[in-house]
Amino acid sequence: MGWDNLRYFLELARTGTLVGAARRLGVEHTTVSRRIQALEKQIGDTLFAREAGGHRLTEAGRHLLPGVEAMETAVLGVERLMPAPGSGPSGVVRVGATEGFGTLILAHHLAGLTQKHPHLSIDLLALPRMLHLSRREADIVISLERPTRGSVIVTKLADYTLHLYGQREYLARRPLVQSREDLRHHAFISYVDDLLFTKELQFLDQLYQPERFAFRSTSITAQYEAVRAGAGLAVLPAFMADSDPVLARVLPQEARFTRTFWMSMPAEGKHLARMQAVWGFLKETVLGEAGRLGVK
Repeated sequence: MGWDNLRYFLELARTGTLVGAARRLGVEHTTVSRRIQALEKQIGDTLFAREAGGHRLTEAGRHLLPGVEAMETAVLGVERLMPAPGSGPSGVVRVGATEGFGTLILAHHLAGLTQKHPHLSIDLLALPRMLHLSRREADIVISLERPTRGSVIVTKLADYTLHLYGQREYLARRPLVQSREDLRHHAFISYVDDLLFTKELQFLDQLYQPERFAFRSTSITAQYEAVRAGAGLAVLPAFMADSDPVLARVLPQEARFTRTFWMSMPAEGKHLARMQAVWGFLKETVLGEAGRLGVK
Protein backbone atom coordinates (compact mmCIF):
# COMPACT_ATOMS: atom_id res chain seq x y z
CA MET A 1 0.00 0.00 0.00
CA GLY A 2 1.55 3.28 -1.13
CA TRP A 3 1.98 6.42 0.95
CA ASP A 4 0.29 8.73 -1.55
CA ASN A 5 -3.35 7.88 -0.83
CA LEU A 6 -2.62 7.40 2.85
CA ARG A 7 -1.49 11.00 3.30
CA TYR A 8 -4.91 12.11 2.04
CA PHE A 9 -6.49 9.82 4.61
CA LEU A 10 -4.29 11.30 7.36
CA GLU A 11 -5.11 14.92 6.58
CA LEU A 12 -8.85 14.22 6.35
CA ALA A 13 -8.69 12.40 9.69
CA ARG A 14 -6.99 15.43 11.25
CA THR A 15 -9.08 18.20 9.74
CA GLY A 16 -12.44 16.44 9.54
CA THR A 17 -13.44 18.17 6.31
CA LEU A 18 -12.58 17.75 2.63
CA VAL A 19 -11.95 21.48 2.30
CA GLY A 20 -9.62 21.52 5.30
CA ALA A 21 -7.64 18.53 4.07
CA ALA A 22 -7.45 19.98 0.57
CA ARG A 23 -6.06 23.23 1.92
CA ARG A 24 -3.37 21.36 3.85
CA LEU A 25 -2.43 19.31 0.80
CA GLY A 26 -2.63 22.10 -1.75
CA VAL A 27 -5.23 20.38 -3.95
CA GLU A 28 -8.94 20.64 -4.75
CA HIS A 29 -11.41 19.02 -2.34
CA THR A 30 -12.61 16.77 -5.15
CA THR A 31 -9.11 15.31 -5.34
CA VAL A 32 -9.22 14.44 -1.65
CA SER A 33 -12.62 12.78 -2.10
CA ARG A 34 -11.39 10.79 -5.07
CA ARG A 35 -8.28 9.61 -3.23
CA ILE A 36 -10.28 8.52 -0.18
CA GLN A 37 -12.69 6.56 -2.37
CA ALA A 38 -9.73 4.84 -4.06
CA LEU A 39 -8.22 3.95 -0.68
CA GLU A 40 -11.52 2.60 0.64
CA LYS A 41 -11.88 0.47 -2.48
CA GLN A 42 -8.34 -0.82 -2.04
CA ILE A 43 -8.91 -1.67 1.64
CA GLY A 44 -12.41 -2.97 1.10
CA ASP A 45 -13.95 -1.00 3.94
CA THR A 46 -15.42 2.44 4.71
CA LEU A 47 -12.94 4.70 6.50
CA PHE A 48 -15.11 7.77 7.09
CA ALA A 49 -18.72 8.39 8.00
CA ARG A 50 -20.06 11.34 6.00
CA GLU A 51 -21.93 13.73 8.28
CA ALA A 52 -23.37 17.22 7.94
CA GLY A 53 -20.43 18.76 9.78
CA GLY A 54 -17.73 16.85 7.91
CA HIS A 55 -16.10 13.42 7.97
CA ARG A 56 -15.76 11.21 11.06
CA LEU A 57 -13.51 8.16 11.26
CA THR A 58 -15.29 4.81 11.28
CA GLU A 59 -14.02 1.88 13.35
CA ALA A 60 -11.95 0.75 10.36
CA GLY A 61 -10.53 4.28 10.01
CA ARG A 62 -9.61 4.45 13.69
CA HIS A 63 -7.89 1.08 13.39
CA LEU A 64 -5.87 2.30 10.39
CA LEU A 65 -4.85 5.69 11.82
CA PRO A 66 -1.95 4.67 14.15
CA GLY A 67 -0.22 2.75 11.37
CA VAL A 68 -0.51 5.68 8.96
CA GLU A 69 0.88 8.07 11.58
CA ALA A 70 3.86 5.73 12.04
CA MET A 71 4.35 5.70 8.27
CA GLU A 72 4.32 9.50 8.24
CA THR A 73 7.08 9.56 10.85
CA ALA A 74 9.14 7.24 8.67
CA VAL A 75 8.57 9.42 5.60
CA LEU A 76 9.70 12.50 7.52
CA GLY A 77 12.82 10.61 8.54
CA VAL A 78 13.63 9.82 4.92
CA GLU A 79 13.00 13.45 3.99
CA ARG A 80 15.58 14.55 6.54
CA LEU A 81 18.16 12.23 4.98
CA MET A 82 17.33 13.25 1.42
CA PRO A 83 17.01 17.05 1.23
CA ALA A 84 15.34 18.54 -1.80
CA PRO A 85 17.65 19.39 -4.70
CA GLY A 86 18.64 22.98 -5.31
CA SER A 87 19.83 25.71 -3.02
CA GLY A 88 17.88 26.91 -0.04
CA PRO A 89 14.91 25.49 1.85
CA SER A 90 11.87 24.29 -0.05
CA GLY A 91 8.36 23.06 0.70
CA VAL A 92 5.46 24.38 2.75
CA VAL A 93 5.67 25.57 6.36
CA ARG A 94 2.41 26.40 8.11
CA VAL A 95 2.83 29.00 10.86
CA GLY A 96 0.07 29.52 13.41
CA ALA A 97 -0.10 32.74 15.44
CA THR A 98 -2.55 34.93 17.28
CA GLU A 99 -4.57 37.21 15.03
CA GLY A 100 -3.03 40.60 15.77
CA PHE A 101 0.56 39.40 16.06
CA GLY A 102 0.35 37.31 12.91
CA THR A 103 -1.22 40.08 10.87
CA LEU A 104 0.65 43.15 12.07
CA ILE A 105 4.08 41.77 12.97
CA LEU A 106 4.68 38.53 11.05
CA ALA A 107 2.88 38.78 7.71
CA HIS A 108 5.12 41.40 6.12
CA HIS A 109 8.32 39.67 7.20
CA LEU A 110 7.23 36.17 6.19
CA ALA A 111 6.23 37.45 2.78
CA GLY A 112 9.77 38.76 2.44
CA LEU A 113 11.20 35.39 3.43
CA THR A 114 9.44 33.71 0.52
CA GLN A 115 11.06 36.21 -1.84
CA LYS A 116 14.45 35.31 -0.44
CA HIS A 117 13.74 31.58 -0.79
CA PRO A 118 11.60 31.12 -3.93
CA HIS A 119 11.09 27.40 -3.30
CA LEU A 120 9.70 28.00 0.18
CA SER A 121 5.96 28.49 0.75
CA ILE A 122 4.42 29.92 3.93
CA ASP A 123 0.89 29.35 5.19
CA LEU A 124 0.19 31.94 7.90
CA LEU A 125 -2.77 31.08 10.14
CA ALA A 126 -3.45 34.31 12.03
CA LEU A 127 -6.48 33.21 14.04
CA PRO A 128 -8.27 34.22 17.25
CA ARG A 129 -8.04 30.70 18.68
CA MET A 130 -5.57 28.11 19.93
CA LEU A 131 -3.79 26.03 17.29
CA HIS A 132 -2.61 22.51 18.12
CA LEU A 133 0.60 20.87 16.99
CA SER A 134 -0.78 17.50 18.07
CA ARG A 135 -3.55 17.80 15.48
CA ARG A 136 -1.10 18.95 12.80
CA GLU A 137 -2.99 22.22 12.43
CA ALA A 138 0.35 23.99 11.95
CA ASP A 139 4.05 23.18 11.71
CA ILE A 140 5.15 26.03 13.97
CA VAL A 141 2.81 27.56 16.55
CA ILE A 142 3.23 30.89 18.33
CA SER A 143 0.97 30.90 21.37
CA LEU A 144 0.32 32.77 24.61
CA GLU A 145 0.62 29.64 26.71
CA ARG A 146 3.77 27.53 26.96
CA PRO A 147 3.11 24.00 25.65
CA THR A 148 3.70 21.45 28.39
CA ARG A 149 2.74 18.20 26.69
CA GLY A 150 3.95 16.20 23.74
CA SER A 151 7.30 15.81 22.03
CA VAL A 152 7.81 19.44 21.08
CA ILE A 153 10.58 22.01 20.99
CA VAL A 154 9.62 25.22 22.78
CA THR A 155 11.31 28.59 23.05
CA LYS A 156 10.29 31.92 24.53
CA LEU A 157 9.88 34.19 21.53
CA ALA A 158 9.22 37.56 23.19
CA ASP A 159 7.30 39.49 25.80
CA TYR A 160 4.89 42.19 24.69
CA THR A 161 2.83 44.83 26.46
CA LEU A 162 -0.81 45.85 26.34
CA HIS A 163 -2.48 49.02 27.62
CA LEU A 164 -5.93 50.46 28.08
CA TYR A 165 -6.84 52.72 25.13
CA GLY A 166 -9.62 55.06 24.13
CA GLN A 167 -10.39 57.22 21.13
CA ARG A 168 -9.23 60.79 21.80
CA GLU A 169 -12.59 62.38 20.89
CA TYR A 170 -14.40 59.84 23.07
CA LEU A 171 -12.10 60.63 25.99
CA ALA A 172 -12.58 64.38 25.51
CA ARG A 173 -16.36 64.18 25.93
CA ARG A 174 -16.31 61.75 28.88
CA PRO A 175 -15.21 62.33 32.50
CA LEU A 176 -11.44 62.45 32.94
CA VAL A 177 -9.91 59.15 34.09
CA GLN A 178 -7.40 59.78 36.88
CA SER A 179 -7.98 56.61 38.90
CA ARG A 180 -9.55 53.20 38.58
CA GLU A 181 -12.69 54.52 40.26
CA ASP A 182 -13.19 56.94 37.36
CA LEU A 183 -13.56 53.99 34.97
CA ARG A 184 -17.17 53.56 36.15
CA HIS A 185 -18.14 56.44 33.86
CA HIS A 186 -16.94 54.65 30.74
CA ALA A 187 -18.07 51.98 28.31
CA PHE A 188 -15.88 48.93 27.69
CA ILE A 189 -14.89 46.66 24.83
CA SER A 190 -13.52 43.17 25.32
CA TYR A 191 -13.54 39.50 24.31
CA VAL A 192 -16.61 37.25 24.43
CA ASP A 193 -16.08 35.47 27.74
CA ASP A 194 -17.33 32.00 26.87
CA LEU A 195 -15.34 31.98 23.61
CA LEU A 196 -12.05 33.13 25.12
CA PHE A 197 -9.41 30.62 24.01
CA THR A 198 -6.81 31.38 26.70
CA LYS A 199 -6.81 32.83 30.20
CA GLU A 200 -3.83 34.97 29.16
CA LEU A 201 -6.30 37.35 27.48
CA GLN A 202 -8.14 38.13 30.70
CA PHE A 203 -7.11 41.66 31.63
CA LEU A 204 -9.97 43.71 33.04
CA ASP A 205 -10.40 41.47 36.10
CA GLN A 206 -7.07 42.88 37.31
CA LEU A 207 -8.09 46.47 36.65
CA TYR A 208 -11.85 47.04 36.75
CA GLN A 209 -14.95 44.89 36.38
CA PRO A 210 -17.56 46.66 34.24
CA GLU A 211 -21.23 45.95 34.86
CA ARG A 212 -21.72 45.60 31.10
CA PHE A 213 -19.80 45.78 27.85
CA ALA A 214 -20.71 48.07 24.98
CA PHE A 215 -19.08 45.75 22.46
CA ARG A 216 -17.44 42.33 22.53
CA SER A 217 -15.75 40.26 19.86
CA THR A 218 -13.58 37.18 19.47
CA SER A 219 -11.39 39.32 17.17
CA ILE A 220 -8.79 41.74 18.52
CA THR A 221 -8.96 43.58 15.19
CA ALA A 222 -12.69 44.10 15.64
CA GLN A 223 -12.09 45.39 19.18
CA TYR A 224 -9.48 47.80 17.88
CA GLU A 225 -11.89 49.14 15.25
CA ALA A 226 -14.61 49.55 17.89
CA VAL A 227 -12.26 51.63 20.06
CA ARG A 228 -11.34 53.75 17.04
CA ALA A 229 -15.07 54.30 16.41
CA GLY A 230 -15.47 55.68 19.93
CA ALA A 231 -17.50 52.80 21.40
CA GLY A 232 -15.48 52.64 24.61
CA LEU A 233 -12.21 51.59 26.22
CA ALA A 234 -10.31 48.37 25.55
CA VAL A 235 -7.04 46.66 26.40
CA LEU A 236 -5.04 46.43 23.17
CA PRO A 237 -1.50 45.37 22.26
CA ALA A 238 0.93 48.26 22.10
CA PHE A 239 2.11 47.08 18.68
CA MET A 240 -1.44 47.57 17.40
CA ALA A 241 -2.50 50.81 19.07
CA ASP A 242 0.54 52.93 19.97
CA SER A 243 1.15 54.12 16.41
CA ASP A 244 -2.48 55.16 15.88
CA PRO A 245 -2.87 58.95 16.41
CA VAL A 246 -6.61 58.51 16.97
CA LEU A 247 -6.01 56.57 20.19
CA ALA A 248 -4.54 57.45 23.58
CA ARG A 249 -3.51 55.39 26.57
CA VAL A 250 -5.72 55.54 29.66
CA LEU A 251 -4.17 55.19 33.14
CA PRO A 252 -0.79 54.45 31.53
CA GLN A 253 0.92 53.62 34.82
CA GLU A 254 -1.71 51.24 36.20
CA ALA A 255 -3.31 49.76 33.07
CA ARG A 256 -0.22 48.03 31.74
CA PHE A 257 -0.07 44.29 31.10
CA THR A 258 2.74 42.01 29.94
CA ARG A 259 2.26 38.71 28.14
CA THR A 260 4.63 36.24 26.48
CA PHE A 261 4.71 34.66 23.04
CA TRP A 262 5.95 31.05 23.01
CA MET A 263 7.07 29.34 19.81
CA SER A 264 6.91 25.57 19.40
CA MET A 265 7.26 22.87 16.77
CA PRO A 266 7.25 19.05 16.77
CA ALA A 267 10.62 17.58 17.72
CA GLU A 268 10.52 15.45 14.59
CA GLY A 269 10.69 18.55 12.40
CA LYS A 270 13.83 20.13 13.84
CA HIS A 271 16.13 18.60 11.20
CA LEU A 272 14.07 19.75 8.21
CA ALA A 273 15.73 22.60 6.32
CA ARG A 274 12.48 24.47 5.75
CA MET A 275 11.58 24.29 9.45
CA GLN A 276 15.02 25.44 10.55
CA ALA A 277 14.86 28.35 8.12
CA VAL A 278 11.46 29.60 9.30
CA TRP A 279 12.17 28.94 13.00
CA GLY A 280 15.41 30.93 12.92
CA PHE A 281 13.86 33.67 10.81
CA LEU A 282 10.98 34.14 13.25
CA LYS A 283 13.35 34.46 16.21
CA GLU A 284 15.44 37.04 14.37
CA THR A 285 12.38 38.93 13.14
CA VAL A 286 10.74 39.23 16.53
CA LEU A 287 14.01 40.33 18.13
CA GLY A 288 14.12 43.16 15.62
CA GLU A 289 10.52 44.15 16.47
CA ALA A 290 11.18 44.49 20.20
CA GLY A 291 10.50 48.23 20.09
CA ARG A 292 7.03 47.79 18.61
CA LEU A 293 6.20 45.07 21.13
CA GLY A 294 6.62 47.66 23.87
CA VAL A 295 8.93 45.77 26.25
CA LYS A 296 12.09 47.63 27.23
